[in-house]
Amino acid sequence: MSRKPTKGYYVRGHFVAEGSELDLELKRELKGSTDMSKTDLKKHSDHLQQLGESLLTLGAAPLDRLSETLGLSEKLTDAVNEARRITNFEGRRRQMQYIGKLMRRLDEDTVTAIEAAIEEQRKPSARATLALHQAEQWRDQLIADDDALTRWLALDPQADVQHLRALIRQARKDAQSTQSQERPGEAVRHGKAYRDIFQTVRAALSRDSDSDGDDDTDPSTDEPT
Repeated sequence: MSRKPTKGYYVRGHFVAEGSELDLELKRELKGSTDMSKTDLKKHSDHLQQLGESLLTLGAAPLDRLSETLGLSEKLTDAVNEARRITNFEGRRRQMQYIGKLMRRLDEDTVTAIEAAIEEQRKPSARATLALHQAEQWRDQLIADDDALTRWLALDPQADVQHLRALIRQARKDAQSTQSQERPGEAVRHGKAYRDIFQTVRAALSRDSDSDGDDDTDPSTDEPT
């Protein structure tokens, strides 16, 4: 006589039987409600697992601050530090599962604080990426459009106009020379002037950002976005 299949659901590839201790634990953690759908339970568990993995991206100092301010258990902080040292794939996978289990024991306020700390750490990287994109846009427009120099001087009155004009002229000459030598499929090669314009613009944007806060100026206009 065949056995009746056990009812349940999967969380990160692991079967959770309905009515099991883990099933009840997950339901209790979801604000004490037993009315959550299996999909909601899985999403919540997956989110906590991913959040635990994100703890590995925190430096030692931010992790220590979280531990001090939130009273994170030594088990969790030790588990995170141990995961950083593990290089074996299977060993690391098991360690991350253990971290996920510890994360599911945290209260909602602690989870929210961890999310905020991780997001705060990501902000400098996002600002740096934005600054790079702005510098690239200004460089390309300065080379392509004579009017762009006027807009740039309004943004950076301290700029060395003669030097910048010389770089732009040289970059345009280099571009024309390169185009005549290009072959289909080859990567575009840029000269030193092209790179120097980027560095000049990037340094000015960085200086302006340090003195006045984040730079929200659109390269195509001299008005804030």
